[in-house]
Amino acid sequence: MAAGKTHDYHILNPSNRPILMSFAALAMAAGAVGWMHKAGWGGAAFFGGFAAVCAMFFLWWKDVVHEANTGDHTPVVQLHHRYGMILFIASEVMFFVAWFWAYFNAALYPKMHEGIDGKWPPAGVEVLDPFVFPLLNTLILLLSGTTVTWAHHALIHGDRKGLKQGLWVTIALGMIFSAVQAFEYHHAEFAFSGNIYGSTFYMATGFHGFHVMVGTIFLAVCLGRAYKGDFTPTQHFGFEAAAWYWHFVDVVWLFLFIAIYVWGSNFGAAVVQSAFG
Repeated sequence: MAAGKTHDYHILNPSNRPILMSFAALAMAAGAVGWMHKAGWGGAAFFGGFAAVCAMFFLWWKDVVHEANTGDHTPVVQLHHRYGMILFIASEVMFFVAWFWAYFNAALYPKMHEGIDGKWPPAGVEVLDPFVFPLLNTLILLLSGTTVTWAHHALIHGDRKGLKQGLWVTIALGMIFSAVQAFEYHHAEFAFSGNIYGSTFYMATGFHGFHVMVGTIFLAVCLGRAYKGDFTPTQHFGFEAAAWYWHFVDVVWLFLFIAIYVWGSNFGAAVVQSAFG
């Protein structure tokens, strides 16, 4: 048509990204199954598919960044992006609800589960002291929440230097958190397998640790974009989404710290035994 666009919606151009991503994910999933069944082709298919998935992530998000920089992300489109991010975070909340449900089901009703003698934590499990490394990681994540907010406010007020500094500090704190958690896992007295306590503990805290690593990468990408000159006080949804995600990670950790580390410690066990017998 000769006439220009007369609406605020962004009509996507035809793209091969979805179909290529589908085939890449299929190869990675099939490779994972083959690898677990010790098929000779499994490992190669998994890592090849994983590399293809990473490449498609990069190319697809590059297209989205290009759309933002060329003005396709109008206020209406940005609003819809925000709705999408809110729904994504809501789905992540329900993901963690499942792990909390599994933990509390075993902790509140240990007599219903075989092999733990009706006690929580199970006999022989030496739980971690919540007021050493878990408390340190709690302080680290709370501090990182303030630094990412600092970066956000700096961006809104046109302070590019403050934006970069806030992101650098937040990324560093995220990496320190991951290092402390790895150290904690290495020195834990219980394993993933063998009892329900280890399984629920590592699934809940481990998936949170994975989300911290994803959030750190998310913020690192935002930092790289900031150095390229991307983001303006009125056009910065990519950074805003990363900040929302990081705050979600912070809040989930607070629940983990209180429910699993503190309430699930020896102190918490005494409270549970007195309340539920």
